[in-house]
Amino acid sequence: MSSVAIALVHYPVLDRQGAVITTAITNLDLHDLARTACTYGVRAVYVVHPVLAQRELALRVKTHWVGGSGARRIPTREAAMALLEIVASVDDVYAALGGRSSVDLYATSARGEHRKTTTYADGRSRIASSGRTSLLLFGTGWGLTDDLVAGADVFLDPIAGVSESGYNHLSVRAACAIVLDRLLGRV
Repeated sequence: MSSVAIALVHYPVLDRQGAVITTAITNLDLHDLARTACTYGVRAVYVVHPVLAQRELALRVKTHWVGGSGARRIPTREAAMALLEIVASVDDVYAALGGRSSVDLYATSARGEHRKTTTYADGRSRIASSGRTSLLLFGTGWGLTDDLVAGADVFLDPIAGVSESGYNHLSVRAACAIVLDRLLGRV
């Protein structure tokens, strides 16, 4: 079992003006993050949402694909969707992993202004040698709040494209795939 878990955070995250908000869970995020996590051997995908109705929706999607009619129709999807763990808060993620002191917390941001960053090569090496669970936080909306990012043990370099316009706003699905490939993929 991998020593890496990811958390898809819907609260607390930012809107485009920098206000703290809660975003909605999307079916596409659940499928794509689960499939990406399964591809790279991640042990769990924690979907963090404070609203019970949203957590129930995510659980219904998971149940459809894990043991439900979706699993019978597309059996390969079951292994990926089984990685989903639906929780109310980031603290619940820490608790599931043995407490905050039991994990190395990784964060990244397209904004990249939070602190000195770590290269992906160094992050890869740290994950391989630490012997602890590495938890990668991914924010929805316009990204993770400064408080969450400030609590990270490792702040990874922002993903930078080649656009001369300065545009840098990947979907969380794309960002997660890139980060996992850089940290866990074959070199």
